[in-house]
Amino acid sequence: MFRQPRLALAGLALATGIAAAPCAWAATPRDQLVVAWNIDAISTFDPAQIAEVVTSEIFGNTCDSLAAFDPADESKVIPALAESWDVSEDGLRITFRLRDKLRFADGRAASAADLAWSMQRVVKLNFGNAAQLTDYGFTRDTVDSRITAPDDRTLVLALDKPYPPGLILQAVAANRVSALLDRKTLSANENNGDMGNRYLTSRTECVGPYRLRQWNSGEVVVLEANKDHWGEVPKLRRIIIRHVAEAGTQRLLLEKGDIDVARNLTPEDLRALEGAKGVRLERTRKPTLFYWGFNSADPVFAEEKVRLAMRYLVDYDGLAKSVMAYDGVPRASFVPLGSFGALDEKEGQPFSLDIARARALLAEAGRPEGFETVMILGSHPYASAIAQHIQANAAQAGVRIRLEQMANAQLFARHRGREFQSAMLGWGAGMPDAHANASRLIFNPDNRVEAKLTQFPSWRAAFQDAEANKQVEAALMERDEAKRAAIYAGLQRDMMQRGPAAFLFQTVYVAGVRDNVRNWTWNGFATYFDRMSKE
Repeated sequence: MFRQPRLALAGLALATGIAAAPCAWAATPRDQLVVAWNIDAISTFDPAQIAEVVTSEIFGNTCDSLAAFDPADESKVIPALAESWDVSEDGLRITFRLRDKLRFADGRAASAADLAWSMQRVVKLNFGNAAQLTDYGFTRDTVDSRITAPDDRTLVLALDKPYPPGLILQAVAANRVSALLDRKTLSANENNGDMGNRYLTSRTECVGPYRLRQWNSGEVVVLEANKDHWGEVPKLRRIIIRHVAEAGTQRLLLEKGDIDVARNLTPEDLRALEGAKGVRLERTRKPTLFYWGFNSADPVFAEEKVRLAMRYLVDYDGLAKSVMAYDGVPRASFVPLGSFGALDEKEGQPFSLDIARARALLAEAGRPEGFETVMILGSHPYASAIAQHIQANAAQAGVRIRLEQMANAQLFARHRGREFQSAMLGWGAGMPDAHANASRLIFNPDNRVEAKLTQFPSWRAAFQDAEANKQVEAALMERDEAKRAAIYAGLQRDMMQRGPAAFLFQTVYVAGVRDNVRNWTWNGFATYFDRMSKE
């Protein structure tokens, strides 16, 4: 007998139209998808602030952006609010043609002027997501003149430099910062000049396939299909996301059929569900890399051949079949699979466990007897197992690694302060383009300690390479996509040999899904509820 998670049952019954029994979960209706997920991280639905995975997914199903990542290939961008776009010959203007009859959830017409205001708003509020626009030259002083709406169906982005169009489409057009918000409603609910920021704490007011009908913090989110959506009306009338923090409880509810989807299952739960009647496992790659980072300010790891030797202490295949069987795929490149410019699976992971090769490289680096060092790691579920695996292999090569495990907050503080020799960490790309990681994991504009560029993992690792910097900058401004991809390919090959980190795995999302759910569609950047149905 398991304890039912606490929910606002009366509110849930009202939202779903299902009577809630005091001691049992109701069966899920055919036109509703019921998801169990830990959703206690939600704090706002304002696209200027959203950062958490959970909120991002919910927002993406309620608010369309100018463009979208192709569900079948996340490296490609497809039309969404904009049905087409044109790039000027000099690369400084992108003109988007919006779809006809875009409407907010209440049926009122939405215009390009509303969209221009929505994007300008992100820059003016200057919360975290403003960087998605300020990185490409939009500032508080210029945004009104650089994001304009010449007519109701035309939006123009005037850039300060001729960035690659594909990069702008991914970084801006397919990002939540280009959501079309209801300017009239937000302006009417403005509080001390916040442009509706407080109002959006618990609401979504935009153009999209669903509308946020209800959010009870730490309890439930209810999305309702928007019948006036420009696209095909979703087959599922409602999406109900119940807050269930315990993975074991999620699994039991899924097995009983009381929910349709479980999102926070542990490897043990997933093993138990393999082959379970009425349930299947759905997987997709995340744009997150798990890696072993080295501090180049440390005399040992300042040596390129030492860093290369460490890569041969990892049994990628063995870990993939054991510790990471459900959670990741081997990946030695700093660019995740699915990103523009990424090397393929084979070329992006050329290493295998080779103790003799590691010893030879250490000897070439002047350390034939090995060395002693400390690796710091946090509380991530598989960090300890991977670290112990490396520790055992390293001992055979004369490298004596002491593991120091700590809370994630302490790990991040040590890493940002350059207070480590090596560290086990994760890093997520913000878009499926090699620039996302090249600009942070490799590029380092100022390696001085006093620069304190803590937002750059390259700086944290005290890694700065003039040629690598030059290649990152060249790729950023290269408008020929084939040439741009070639630059990234060369940079990945180079950094696998002498870069500041041994990348280990690209992580994976896994969900338990009932067999009657059809067209479960997702990738590393989005989950598409509007494409799903149930038998």
